[in-house]
Amino acid sequence: MSAQSQESMPMTWLDRAYEAYVRSSHVVSEQQLRQLSPVGQRPPLGKYIARLWQRRHFIWADARAKALGSQRGTLLGNAWLIVKPMLDSLVFFIIFGMLLQTSRGIENFIGYLIIGVTLFPPLQRAITGGAQVIKNGRNMIRGFSFPRAVLPISYTLRSAIDSLPPLAAVLLLVMILPPHALPTWHWLLVIPIFLLQFMFGLGLTFFAARITALLPDMRNIWPFLTQFWFYGSGVFFSYERFINHPTVLAFMDVNPGYLILTMYRNCILYATMPDAHSWTMLIVWACGAVVLGFVFFWAKEVDYGVER
Repeated sequence: MSAQSQESMPMTWLDRAYEAYVRSSHVVSEQQLRQLSPVGQRPPLGKYIARLWQRRHFIWADARAKALGSQRGTLLGNAWLIVKPMLDSLVFFIIFGMLLQTSRGIENFIGYLIIGVTLFPPLQRAITGGAQVIKNGRNMIRGFSFPRAVLPISYTLRSAIDSLPPLAAVLLLVMILPPHALPTWHWLLVIPIFLLQFMFGLGLTFFAARITALLPDMRNIWPFLTQFWFYGSGVFFSYERFINHPTVLAFMDVNPGYLILTMYRNCILYATMPDAHSWTMLIVWACGAVVLGFVFFWAKEVDYGVER
């Protein structure tokens, strides 16, 4: 049969169905085109936040699964979360309290020291641990498409959960050890201080994660900076006794590390309500760090998967 005769033959229903399928399979509607986005491009901030919200259950599950796991494989297990801060407090008490006499002029120095040594390190870990979140999540970044901010948020939630047993131990020890600090209604204020502390810590994690992802050498610098911050935040001494310069005193008053410890001590040890200035400063630090840190981290979203 010639090609001309084949073309003149009527099309069967199967031929017509196949031709309709071919035509329809290559047609993309205008709505579908609008939904497409370039691969590897940073999404707008609003859409980015929406994607994070969609993954909130994963963030919580990931944080809860990894929490209280830093001491796995040791004989005492999670008891080290409480024992280690207490041993650190003992060392600082012997060296600075007994030998260097930094305890002079401080009411309930034992409780003062325990609060400082136990509740300041989460701020340090927000930076030093936050610097590792992109590196530690590299396999997940390679294998899945998701907002990278999931990693700092999950890490901060895990750190908050890890801090609950030491916080409970602090409240118990200040009641047991003389001079005893008995519970008052002021202890309820520990809850908002704790939440604001970890909001501020999340902001620090965002900053540290982006900076270290783009400049890996910072992993070796953060521990020195946070150690300087530790010693400069009145963890084991009252700075008014050693500092007279007005500029340095003003700087200490706005230091968020010192501010957080002072508010904890006022509520737990001295049954005193932190003043309005302290609350305002801490809220500004916490909200400002979270908002600015989040935008700072989001701005380099597409660079976190690049091998360096």
